[in-house]
Amino acid sequence: MAPSSLLSSGLSWLCGLLFFSSSMFEAPPPENLPNPMVSSEFRTAYHFQPSRYWMNDPNAPMYYKGLYHFFYQHNPDGPLWTANISWGHSVSTDLIHWTALELALTPSRPFDISGCWSGSATILPGDKPVIVYTGLDTVSREVQNVAYPKDPSDPFLRQWTKPDYNPIIVPFEGIDVTLFRDPSTAWQGKDGLWRLIVGTVMNGDGKAILYRSHDFATWVRAEDPLHFTNGSGMWECVDFVPLGEWEGVTKYLLKVSMYNALHDHYTLGTYDEERDVFVGDDASSNDYRMWPRVDYGSIYASKTFFDGAKQRRIWWGWSNESDSAADDLAKGWAGIQAVPRVFTLDRTDGKRLIQWPVEELESLRREKITMKNIELRTGSLVEVRGLSVSQADVEVEFELPSFVGAETFDENWIVDPPKLCREKGAYGNGGVGPFGLLVLAADSLEENTAVFFRVFRADQGYKVLMCADQRRSSKRNELYKPASGGFVDVDIKKDGKISLRTLIDHSVVESFGGGGRTVITSRVYPTLLLKGNTHVYAFNYGTETVKISELNAWNMSQAQIS
Repeated sequence: MAPSSLLSSGLSWLCGLLFFSSSMFEAPPPENLPNPMVSSEFRTAYHFQPSRYWMNDPNAPMYYKGLYHFFYQHNPDGPLWTANISWGHSVSTDLIHWTALELALTPSRPFDISGCWSGSATILPGDKPVIVYTGLDTVSREVQNVAYPKDPSDPFLRQWTKPDYNPIIVPFEGIDVTLFRDPSTAWQGKDGLWRLIVGTVMNGDGKAILYRSHDFATWVRAEDPLHFTNGSGMWECVDFVPLGEWEGVTKYLLKVSMYNALHDHYTLGTYDEERDVFVGDDASSNDYRMWPRVDYGSIYASKTFFDGAKQRRIWWGWSNESDSAADDLAKGWAGIQAVPRVFTLDRTDGKRLIQWPVEELESLRREKITMKNIELRTGSLVEVRGLSVSQADVEVEFELPSFVGAETFDENWIVDPPKLCREKGAYGNGGVGPFGLLVLAADSLEENTAVFFRVFRADQGYKVLMCADQRRSSKRNELYKPASGGFVDVDIKKDGKISLRTLIDHSVVESFGGGGRTVITSRVYPTLLLKGNTHVYAFNYGTETVKISELNAWNMSQAQIS
């Protein structure tokens, strides 16, 4: 993502040693690491963030020679966005504990002198990694460049070189030269040619421009884009990857960071290799307004990579701060990454994305609390005792014995679930719901973040709304405290139950509804967290009784992130 995204958005957005499993991964001390982190009660314990200063987009994640590599947009000089954007770099053996290395890319050549913006990694034949990234050149054009490791035998990939033949791709006639960025991971077709896509906008239509190359140095633009949608505006951080097989056909995910709304959306379909175009599963793929969001909360500029070690697709996403620039200056840092998630295709019908935290996160779980067979009648509020509520992982399954009291669904609500979350809220009485969790909750409930479901009766079946309501998350009135939400695509009548997993980590709450069909990330800054008097509750404010069939919760230990 390039500077215009941040300037126009208006958003204000390592102490321990990482112990590797083999002595071959003992990293020598890097030369230009940040100073020790600035202490803050809102600093996360198990979400990735550098020891200090500004971070935004995840870039070029990869698995190479036994190590996970994570690069990110970074201001090495302060906690606010600046033109001096470089690439931070950290490595891990398990995606949880991380060791910081030197900056991987810094503005240094005419083709990136004004900033090294977002990009992706590709592993070429012979196990040779290459980074393709956007640079802002001497005349403020967004151009695409490559960088190669100086020593491919080094598992840490500490040094990168930029060939003199950069840039490899420049803006073409008919587009704004400042709206052409964020190249994807490349893939190789049956004809042996490499392909990648770059995001842009033409006459208001967002497009994924396709390029081909035989040698990864000379690239030719295809006659047609891989995909586009009318009126969607600028496309950033485009991602195009195979997600899984369904009925003998490979389903592809096209993910786009929509600049106009600053949300990440996706659509599913197939890849017509003969025409080099994406073919959506249905007409909704041609209407960006119908694309589901990857995350219905504070997530943007996400990126995936294929983890060859465990044969899975891993997702990273940036969660910006929702406090003020003054707060970020006081903290000395800004920006975190959501926990890495595994992306899979929904195996029930092949029609949607499923997201779930990587299994390695469970290694941080400590004291387990279990609650079973608890009825939540109207107005019920049941505390989950024994949790360190600033660092926790809560999994709960709710049973719904009756749908008699379900409210009638208005079809106009389908286009704006956050508005419905605001209007209905967590505290207004409903029929089936609201029920869910209150987290980071004060004794008096004057501060809390509510994550909950409401079930509505529609013309055909039932609609399940999932919300994360931050409006009571802090007593500080000046903070951005939205109510976020999306619908959960489940057959709630048939299943008779729905699951919720919520990760709590100081200033972030990540929630996964319906087994990962709907996800919401919230940034919160409770003032009473400082006093330690916060709680987690299960609640039900609907007229219909809801049952907790089982709730399991764990305290979470600190990840070692330097």
